Amino acid sequence: MTRSLFARAAALVLAALFARIAVAQPVRGSARVSAGVSVGVTTDARTATADPQFDWFEYAGRDSVFEAARPGPGAYENPIIAGFYPDPSVTRVGGDYYLVNSTFGYYPGIPVWHSRDLVHWTQIGNVIDRPSQLRFDSLPITMGVFAPTIREHAGTFYVVNTCVLCGGNFVVTAKHAAGPWSDPIWLRTIDGIDPSLFFDDDGRVYLLHTTAPEGRARYEGHNAIWMQELDRATLQPVGPHRVRLDAGVPPDTQPRYIEGPHLLKHDGRYYLSAAQGGTEQRHAQVILRAESLWGPYTPGPNNPILTQRTLPPDRPAPVTSTGHADMIETQAGEWWAVFLGVRPYAGAYTFNTGRETFLLPVTWKDGWPFITTDPVPYVHARPRLPREPAAAVAGSVPTSGNFRVRDEFDGPRLAPSWLMIRTPRDSFVDLASTPGTLTLRARPVELSARGQPSYIGHRQQHARATASTAMRYAPAKAGDKAGLAAFQNDDHYYLLAVTLRDGRRVVQLERRAVAPAVAGAAASTPAAPAGPPGGEVLAHAPLDGRADAPVYLKIDARGGRYDFSYGTQPGRWTTLVRDADGTILSTDTAGGFVGATLGLFAYAAP
Repeated sequence: MTRSLFARAAALVLAALFARIAVAQPVRGSARVSAGVSVGVTTDARTATADPQFDWFEYAGRDSVFEAARPGPGAYENPIIAGFYPDPSVTRVGGDYYLVNSTFGYYPGIPVWHSRDLVHWTQIGNVIDRPSQLRFDSLPITMGVFAPTIREHAGTFYVVNTCVLCGGNFVVTAKHAAGPWSDPIWLRTIDGIDPSLFFDDDGRVYLLHTTAPEGRARYEGHNAIWMQELDRATLQPVGPHRVRLDAGVPPDTQPRYIEGPHLLKHDGRYYLSAAQGGTEQRHAQVILRAESLWGPYTPGPNNPILTQRTLPPDRPAPVTSTGHADMIETQAGEWWAVFLGVRPYAGAYTFNTGRETFLLPVTWKDGWPFITTDPVPYVHARPRLPREPAAAVAGSVPTSGNFRVRDEFDGPRLAPSWLMIRTPRDSFVDLASTPGTLTLRARPVELSARGQPSYIGHRQQHARATASTAMRYAPAKAGDKAGLAAFQNDDHYYLLAVTLRDGRRVVQLERRAVAPAVAGAAASTPAAPAGPPGGEVLAHAPLDGRADAPVYLKIDARGGRYDFSYGTQPGRWTTLVRDADGTILSTDTAGGFVGATLGLFAYAAP
């Protein structure tokens, strides 16, 4: 790629803005979703309906790098939260740590994580978990909620964020990080993206954000970091609105896309940390310092303090595109940084797993922090913190290394890690009608439509991964279909589905891969997806047996190749398509800021 991903999309975005899986353990083996429920295959016969029933969903990851680099008892694995979990922000309350990520056009939005050791993370909720909070009903999947910041002050949690093309900048609050979170408090006079909050020692609160510079931009990618005080009671802007960093570091080199600002205080000084260079290979983190809040801010002597852009591109198992860091001091006096990075399986930017959350220590020298410009390690010595309680680790979904998780759909609601496409306005998830089974209400919304299809997705967290399910389904009419999908966006996905063909049940593989109007960029307006609805059928095969018997569906990802299989007996697979092009699900091909999800889908033809 010759141009930054941010360069391809940010101009469009900024122009518009400005004018259950709840239990598992890291095994190099398997884990159950719900304690007390067996993992065996369901074989009882049920009445198949036009709304598919899914007995279970299983995901397994097996990346070779995690087999080669296993952490010992005093170490941890990077990324600490694998898969599409970008733009991490972290805050500490005593010995408890809370972290949030971006989710863009997916719902629920902004996952909230808890940890006591910065290594093991348990998702405890989502900030945006009510359709009434935000509306990104028809936006491109790569719009919606961008980089959030979480902070705690005086017993209240704050998340500040941007809903791109759906309202602008806002703050939500909660007394408990797990929620419930308030409805958005809109900051109507604050434009741009990537807002962040800073609470000074006197209790006053300040907002930083990225927007256009004063006057006219001197070159493409010329942004600025602005700051303004907020009223503590109303959280509305008060006082002067001033530029704290124009262009980036150093300014005479025309640095591009300064963004993601965070302000921290250390030994009486103020430090402004920001991402720079766009979120592709040129991504980096820079640091500036001031003696007083309003500056002036002076760049540090060792910028960038985090990047991988100077390293050989042919290094083994590279981590690339690091940046968007947030730094935290532990109760032990250590400093650590969470930041995003990617793990390409080809080149420097071909990956399907999205941007992931990494952790590294921060070292201080002569009053300046530094993270790393060496290769990001997959294994590193742990923070000097009490270990996460064993019960908490055993009761959470694994987020690092290789693991297998299975959802038996035996709870009253979906796990917080499941994703829906955009804000749902109809209830299509049914866990009550047939306990221990997920029923998806089929509706006439294709995966390619700019709407809310009957789809729930699990993030693909490994380059080599398998997703499988058992489904009971009797399509009522021609065009009806349901099954297992590998979804990147409206125009890039595979669907392994059961449907009718000449009145007979078949299993088929659909593929949709429509080139973006601007390579790598998401549309800036909620226009309809490109091309006709649905995808082309690559292959199909007849399904024999009773309609009320389960059909087993499986997707195997192998980097840039995907295999699609089906069966009518447990563990007996027939490959429908082998070596399908998986690069159509990569960020390099499909564009945007999200990763692929593997999930369950139902469609009722109109």
